[in-house]
Amino acid sequence: MSEPKEQIVQLDFAEEMKTSFRDYALSVILARALPDVRDGLKPVQRRILYAMNELGLDPKKPHRKSARIVGDTMGKYHPHGDSSIYDALVHMTEDYSLSVPLVDGHGNFGSIDGDGAAAMRYTEARLSEGAMTMLENLDKGLVEFMPNFDESEKEPKVLPAMLPNLLINGTTGIAVGMATNIPPHNPGEVIDGVIAYIDNPDISEEKLLKYIPGPDFPTGGIITNTDALPEIYRTGEGKIRVRAKTEIENGEAGRKNIVVTEIPYTIAGNKLKLVENLVSLMKDKSFEEIYDVRDESSKEGIRIVIEVKKDRDPENLLNGLLKKTCMEDTYTVNLLAVKDKQPIVFSLKSLVKEFADFQEILYTKEHEYLLGKAEARQEIVSGLLRATDVIDLIIEILRGSSSVKQAKDCLISGITTDIRFKNPGSEEQAKTLNFTERQADAILAMPLSKLIGLEILKLQEEAKELAEAIAGYKEILADKKKLYNVIKNRLKEYRKKFAVPRKTELLNIATADYVTEFKVEDIYILIDKFGYTKSVDAAAFQKAGEENLKEFVHIVPMKNTDRLCFFTAEGNMLQVKAEKIPKCRVKDKGQLIHNLAKVDQQEVIFYAAYETLFDSMLLFVTAKGYIKLVSGIEFDTNRNLMAGTKLEDGDTLVSVIMLSSADILSENRKVITITKSGYSLGFPLKEVSEMKKTGRGVKAMTLDKSDKIDFVTVAAPDTETFEYKGKTVIAKKIKLRARGAKGQKVSLW
Repeated sequence: MSEPKEQIVQLDFAEEMKTSFRDYALSVILARALPDVRDGLKPVQRRILYAMNELGLDPKKPHRKSARIVGDTMGKYHPHGDSSIYDALVHMTEDYSLSVPLVDGHGNFGSIDGDGAAAMRYTEARLSEGAMTMLENLDKGLVEFMPNFDESEKEPKVLPAMLPNLLINGTTGIAVGMATNIPPHNPGEVIDGVIAYIDNPDISEEKLLKYIPGPDFPTGGIITNTDALPEIYRTGEGKIRVRAKTEIENGEAGRKNIVVTEIPYTIAGNKLKLVENLVSLMKDKSFEEIYDVRDESSKEGIRIVIEVKKDRDPENLLNGLLKKTCMEDTYTVNLLAVKDKQPIVFSLKSLVKEFADFQEILYTKEHEYLLGKAEARQEIVSGLLRATDVIDLIIEILRGSSSVKQAKDCLISGITTDIRFKNPGSEEQAKTLNFTERQADAILAMPLSKLIGLEILKLQEEAKELAEAIAGYKEILADKKKLYNVIKNRLKEYRKKFAVPRKTELLNIATADYVTEFKVEDIYILIDKFGYTKSVDAAAFQKAGEENLKEFVHIVPMKNTDRLCFFTAEGNMLQVKAEKIPKCRVKDKGQLIHNLAKVDQQEVIFYAAYETLFDSMLLFVTAKGYIKLVSGIEFDTNRNLMAGTKLEDGDTLVSVIMLSSADILSENRKVITITKSGYSLGFPLKEVSEMKKTGRGVKAMTLDKSDKIDFVTVAAPDTETFEYKGKTVIAKKIKLRARGAKGQKVSLW
């Protein structure tokens, strides 16, 4: 036997990619992510509800394990991951996501906080009353069925939804190149809008908005840009601003509380995100007004308490929180749904129209089904009534027949061959019989008890009722107005069952600006030898003993509105806002100053408060012996990092000394410099020139090539000694000489 020849099919890569991606995109759009405009369901949701219906899980039956529902759905209709099916099932139970939940869950199905549902083996579910409006007429042939994925079962192409589910519950989904985001609406308002459209198909968008004024989110809240809704509903696209509903209450110890009672729909199922956001703002001091944040929510409803510090404006804080947190959020509307296997962006009116047109088809098919059923029953009842009039003849036919078929043929066609009759005239009478096949079957199956007079009366009453029903069905099918009346009456029944008061307020309000409330206080910045920095208030600083303050090499007094400025050996000036410096106890570690300034490690040689720096003169001295005076005004900037002075290659900044106006004007102030080799020089401060920060400076002291300036101080006339490297230096031993002269090496201590 010869081996089969290898077959190689050559394909163009670009064409194959184009075809495959198109097929994938189409599959995601039609079979996964987007809802059908008629029943408002995605395929997975429709299959779950149908599988539950097949399991008999109506609202009056006990709950069934979710795992069983997921298994049936996956095995029969939806051959995808069980987690995606279970996620869809869980979503249909969420009363904070849907206006009319379609599944009645029993067990842990998660929470509005963001807690996940328990595993499917632990939870149970059944259909809700809302789901029954989508399924109750499924057995009447109102919708088409199609083979499932392996053609072993049949499933409906669309459910016979008699409730406008797409508008009431909304939906969200991301497909390939498109997405849908339809907000939920109030059931009563949507039904009123549909009825208004049925009464007047030419109703304007503006008048329709009187019935359906806007979204009604299950979580409540406030829509703050209601004026944008007419355009959004006309085009099918736009953005809605949704705000949490809040109240201001009196709290403890004279404080006010901002209480969040309803949250934006955009964080439904993730309330914890809002609470964590508020707590983080409190901890990082973004809003100094917040005293505490508590989540007191319960089964009774949402209650997030934001305690406001004394003497702070809660309204102003609320304005800030609305801008900085998801207490106010944007909901993007995109009324996209699938119609005839084509994704379309609808307007509000066109969505209502699609539902109304679908109802006309459903109710027409329903009444055709009811008419056919009534006519079939009428045929049987009329046959039974006729049979009672000739019951003796029928009994004689049955007794004389050798088979059921023989008797049936006689009843339908009057064939009397081989039937034995007792009475001579009976055969001729039997030949005139002309019952229908259905009537003949009913007669042959009729028990003798039906011949009782009371039973005959019941048949006569039933015949009368059937005649009236048939006439009514025909009348409805012949007159669209009467058909529409039936639709409206059914919708009104649903309105009584599902209508609830509106939860979401529709307003036009802008978010007011937040004005930073800052209580100006005296603070102290404490910096240890490693650069760890913290701020303490004046009261805490005064309580701290000298022993506790010894470890800090720099203590800078300033205001909490000020900035900490510092110069590094590389000649840079950096700034850190006081509010960014961690407020700690004296014993706490604090944070590295370099981390606060967001710079690499650089040797810091000078610290000062910005306000003090700005009003002073700064004396700069470099290792190579250059010196200059620079006005603090030169450093008036909001930049966090800037060049503090100009340095030659290989030079470093040794010292920055802050001087007051009195120091500069004094005739007796002298500058004392000491080099690494032990040479010293003193000269009058008035000999130092004032320059721009970009100037290099002038020579302070003549140095040997291998020597460098190591220490600088400005001494007053009454200065007797100063500290240098832990040793006491006698100021008077350093005699005044001209600036730029070579120093003298003397014993300094």
